[in-house]
Amino acid sequence: MILYTPLSQEEIFPQQHEAIANRHCVVFQGKSMYVEQKEDGSYQLLQLLSTDPEDFMNDAYSPGTILS
Repeated sequence: MILYTPLSQEEIFPQQHEAIANRHCVVFQGKSMYVEQKEDGSYQLLQLLSTDPEDFMNDAYSPGTILS
């Protein structure tokens, strides 16, 4: 089976509810993205959701970036 979706495999087939409980879809600086809230209250970028190829060239939207 092939799924054509921008979602990751973990989002479609979650292993445990606790593993994704801190993940949210947010709009930050006008860009939609999935983030994970860390224990210290900060947010780490997991996935950028955009149709603009230039957004992916911007280092500020790289996966793993801590959003401030």
